[in-house]
Amino acid sequence: MQTTVKNSVSFSGTGLHSGKPATLTVCPASAEYGIWFRRTDLSGNTLVPARWDAVIEGAALCTRLRNSADVEVSTVEHIMAALAGCGIHNAFVEVDGPEVPILDGSARPFVEGLMRVGTQVLNAPVRAFEVLKTVEVRQGEAVARLEPSSSLFIDFKIEFSDAAIGNQGKTLSLSNGNFVRELCDSRTFCRQSDVDAMRANGLALGGTMENAVVVDGAKVLSPGGLRHDDEAVRHKMLDALGDLALAGAPVLGRYTGFRAGHALTNQLLRALFADPNAFRMITCSSDTAARLPGAGLHKSDLPEASVQAIA
Repeated sequence: MQTTVKNSVSFSGTGLHSGKPATLTVCPASAEYGIWFRRTDLSGNTLVPARWDAVIEGAALCTRLRNSADVEVSTVEHIMAALAGCGIHNAFVEVDGPEVPILDGSARPFVEGLMRVGTQVLNAPVRAFEVLKTVEVRQGEAVARLEPSSSLFIDFKIEFSDAAIGNQGKTLSLSNGNFVRELCDSRTFCRQSDVDAMRANGLALGGTMENAVVVDGAKVLSPGGLRHDDEAVRHKMLDALGDLALAGAPVLGRYTGFRAGHALTNQLLRALFADPNAFRMITCSSDTAARLPGAGLHKSDLPEASVQAIA
């Protein structure tokens, strides 16, 4: 059955790129509502759909949504990953600024809050997009692909010259609580040279060593080092789940990414939905629903450092 949050839960912090303080509140929503954002700092048409066709094309550093009145919400990928990874299908998300707060650079604080308030089962079946044939998009050496699969798998590979990152790859089924166990605490990452360049161009103004893994060659500059040896590729998988969640329903397919980012994953969804023979929407059986991200999630699935946060 579809779900929403039992009660509202709020998160406050600064935007990674804008550096502006913001509070985001996830509120309960009815069945079939989906996920919508609302800018509470503006008037007029402030509802922004969390949907693939509302993504601003070509935005590389984060995922930005825009409605028909040109109202935008940016850096939505981590909260979208948390909602998908916790199996929440319907939510009304209020934010009082142009950018979702970055918090610690991962989805873990969002997951902690969502699990703390819990979910409410709604009287409507879960539907999902079943991938029927392979769809692929490329940009230079970067590749993103969706292939048929009975549940969601993510297979990701990255290559960086910095020895602190290097070549990393990971394949993971997103069934049940695997997102929470394996991916949710992995932080966004960047090179010190990239930070310097972005700030020179008025970006990453809210970035700190506490909300991103910053590397310089073989050195990890962020205090405490890495949470996982392969934290970088895990974070790319986290981002991919958040961007795939903009399909508007769970995706049953195998996602493969090589050097892929936000823009390429959105191009992949556009290519999928442009071909009516590449997908179909199904009503999930109990067996299929049990394989979706977030199904059967338990507090014990959280990384150890998070357990106290929802006790």
